[in-house]
Amino acid sequence: MPDLRLAVAPMVDRTDRHFRYLVRQVSRGVRLYTEMTVDQAVLKGNRERLLGFRPEERPLALQLAGHDPESLAEAARIGEAFGYDEVNLNLGCPSERAQEGGYGACLLRDPGRVAEILRAMVQAVRVPVSVKMRLGLDGGESYPALARLVERFAQSGVEVFIVHARSALLALSTRANREIPPLRHEWVYRLKEDFPHLTFVTNGGIRSLEEALAHLKRVDGAMLGRAVYEDPFVLEEADQKVFGLPHRPSRLQVARAMRAYLEEEVALGTPPWAVLRHMLSLFRGRPKGRLWRRLLSEGRSLKALDEALRLVEEEVGEKGQEEEKGPEGKAERALALPREGV
Repeated sequence: MPDLRLAVAPMVDRTDRHFRYLVRQVSRGVRLYTEMTVDQAVLKGNRERLLGFRPEERPLALQLAGHDPESLAEAARIGEAFGYDEVNLNLGCPSERAQEGGYGACLLRDPGRVAEILRAMVQAVRVPVSVKMRLGLDGGESYPALARLVERFAQSGVEVFIVHARSALLALSTRANREIPPLRHEWVYRLKEDFPHLTFVTNGGIRSLEEALAHLKRVDGAMLGRAVYEDPFVLEEADQKVFGLPHRPSRLQVARAMRAYLEEEVALGTPPWAVLRHMLSLFRGRPKGRLWRRLLSEGRSLKALDEALRLVEEEVGEKGQEEEKGPEGKAERALALPREGV
């Protein structure tokens, strides 16, 4: 069973391979997820561009969306062949596009189809198949109905449930669905009590490692989302406090590792901004953090990153070499080491 004690949520236009590599520099243990990927894109698109990743990103899960059991099973097989450690079915996206495509949260209207999809996916791959779901739809959720869904999906062979502890209101925007429906983490706690043999990860509104640790006293895992994108160093102490790993890098160490990564990616033809856009908040709340953000936003180049790094290094030098604070003692060429999957 995968270690899901701490995970970073799949986020469209956020959790691409460049951001995942950045997060991996901060935490070696946290489980990462791809952006939501529609099955037809996997079947018909450029698979290497869509699914390719560096081994340093693992443990890594592929999140799929769709409504056809056969297509999703084939997409899951392809993902497994690429080396993903887990395949996740999206049952939580409330967007108009998802509703038009018949996938995401609206699938909860048809539990029988979901069960058929999950059965096909479980039979297609050897890696764990998980679901990421909402509490229910359009404010009509109830705990007994949620428990029945979990029981039915578990009968299809799924053992891992990532629960965004809100209902999905399909008439509202995706953003509104992250803010308006009330959070009910206590329902996820109750699921764990009622189904102790299953794995439950709670998600929604978790803004700090401390909050995540509090949830871990009641469930198997906690998943953070936008808090990590806004400042990846929310996970600064995750490896020590959650995974027992002696790894706590400084922001400067991570910035230097990303500079080396960007140089490699540019040589491969990657536009610099594809990487730099994820680095804007790397020095959030720190001296010269706003200048760092402005230089990267305006320059959008390796040269701009070098200039921003020079200014930050000057600031750190004045304060006594911040990078020496970590237990690993010095900046490394790449902080993330390849990890074995599930």
